[in-house]
This record gives sequence, C-alpha cells and structure tokens, in this order.
Amino acid sequence: MFPLFATAATDLPPKSGSNLTFNSSSGLLTATLLAGNLTGDVTGDVTGNVSGTAATVTTAAQSNITSLGTLTTLTVDDITINGSTISDGADLLIDAEGDISLDANGANVIFKDDGTSILDISNSSTDAVLTVSTQDKDLIIKGDDGGAAITALTIDMSDAGKLLPNNGMDLNGKELILDADADTSITADTDDQIHVKIANADHLQISGSGGNTVFKPMTNNKNIVIQQFDGNELVQFSDGNFSSFTRAALHPEATLTDASTISWNALTQPVAKVTLGDNRTLGAASGGITGQFVSILIIQDGTGSRTVTFNGAYEFAADAAPTLTTTASKGDLFVFRYNGAKWLEVGRNLALTLS
Repeated sequence: MFPLFATAATDLPPKSGSNLTFNSSSGLLTATLLAGNLTGDVTGDVTGNVSGTAATVTTAAQSNITSLGTLTTLTVDDITINGSTISDGADLLIDAEGDISLDANGANVIFKDDGTSILDISNSSTDAVLTVSTQDKDLIIKGDDGGAAITALTIDMSDAGKLLPNNGMDLNGKELILDADADTSITADTDDQIHVKIANADHLQISGSGGNTVFKPMTNNKNIVIQQFDGNELVQFSDGNFSSFTRAALHPEATLTDASTISWNALTQPVAKVTLGDNRTLGAASGGITGQFVSILIIQDGTGSRTVTFNGAYEFAADAAPTLTTTASKGDLFVFRYNGAKWLEVGRNLALTLS
C-alpha cells in the first residue's frame, strides 16, 4: 500500500468522528487515537495518546485492552489478555516507579508453571499465607549463584510478626547463624522448655523453675560433661547425683588490704592472705555461707613481731586464740568452717617458710 499524497498547503481537519489526519508536510495520511480508553482487539502497531498519557502497543496479536488508565507507557508484544498465552520465549516485564500490586479481590494469587499451580498466596484472617501448591514439594530460596541456599534473608517483624514453621526448619545440613545488632534471643513461653536435640535425640532441656534456670539432661543414665576446646574434660555432672572435677577446682588466692582492722569477705575471698605492717585486728569475715570452708595466711613483714587480735566470730581449739609466729617473713596458716554463726577452726600450720 502506498501513502496518500495531497497538495493542500495546510493540514486538513479530520472529519467529525474520524481519527484520520492528512499531514500536508509529509503528504501522509495518519491515524490518531481520540482521548479515552482503548478497547477492542489490536492487530497492528498503534501509537498515540490515551487519556492524555503516552501508550504504545507493539505488534500485539489478538489483544483486548479494556483500559489504559494513567499508565505512562504500555508496551505489549505477543500477549493477549483474558485467557490467552504469552508467546513462547517471551518475557512479561512489569516495571513501575511506584509499588506493583496484584489484587485478587478476595481470592488467592496463584503462580503456575505450564498450567500447574506451584505457589499460592492467600489471606487467612489477618495473616498472609504462602503455600506450596504441589504436594511433597519444597519451597526453596536460592542465592544469586543458583545454589539452594539463603545467602541473605531479612524478615521484618517490627509489626509484631512471627516466623512459624509448623513442622520445624530443615536446613539440609547447612548452618543456622543468628546474627543481629542487638542480642540474639531464643524464647519459650513461661510454661515451656527449650530442648537441644542431636541426631533427633533429646539431649538437654532448659527451663525455668521458681525463678531459677534449670539445665536438665534428657537421656537417662548419661552425664553432663564440660570440656576444653582440646577435648580435655574439666567437670562431669554425673547421673549418680554427684559432680566430678577431673581438673583442679580452686579459688584463686586473694590479697587482703593491710589496715588497723583487716576486712575479709569470705564469699569473694575464700582463700586469702595478708601481710602485717603493724599490730592488727582481724575483723569478722563477711558473706559466709553455712558449711563453707575458708583459709587465711597471715604473714609477718620484714620487721616481724606483729600481733593479731581475732574478732570474737573466730572460735579456736580450747577457746584460746593462737599466738602468731614473730619471725620476719614467716607465715601462719588457719582454716575455718562456718556454722552459720561462728568460724570454727579446723586446723593451723605455724611458722611456715614461704619462699
């Protein structure tokens, strides 16, 4: 078909109700869409303004576009609306500067592959439900390398949201790493416990009881063992109702401050020493727990001949306080057991050479 030419000096106005315009400069007869919605089937290339906004329909076959609304640009290539299939190998690209919404108007949004439903998005009460539509199939989130792994997954729970896998979470041998700018918390309800399982066997239960935190082994006739990194065992809490320390259990020696009255905290300084700089008084040890054993090493300074007056809380054999060694730099060692009221002397070792 050849274009129509005219010799008029100016464009001819279109006939009323027509969409044809004769362009005197180019000599071409062109079609211009009138303002309003584009309806009906489009079988060729159509370019024009609809409702005052630009729209382009390119090589559309059997398309039925009922309304373009206020879209800035619409490009359709080998696609039909209302039930027809996109051409093989063609992509459907939806691109907008604002949000993109799929509104099922109360129904579900369903994603299909070759006619088979694979993913279903629905609304249950106030919850958003994502359902794998094919039985015995998994939902896999892949990283950008195509591997079946979650390389970066952010779940915004700022609006009191919850992640609730009904049947647990199987990571298929991968690590679960919890990392946050704040603390990482694992929370159970007030009447529930946290269980640690290995090879699907219940090993450890963490619970609360009367405000206490309880660690309980869940395998009968087995012990709780604490090891160092190299595998050396430090302590074993036996199922036989006792604890076994396989490495030394000790309280580091604390140095008390020399003063006219020497203060001693038996709770934080159960193994203590003090070097006398003059004649002193040993105050009653604070923080004692009934049944507790403590010890104190009293050392003469380089001058020697220092004396100690013991507080009445200390009870000695035959109800008589000991006389200290007077030799310079020698030490006297005392061991006491607390009965809830007094520190009862268990033993003493005097005139010890310390170096």
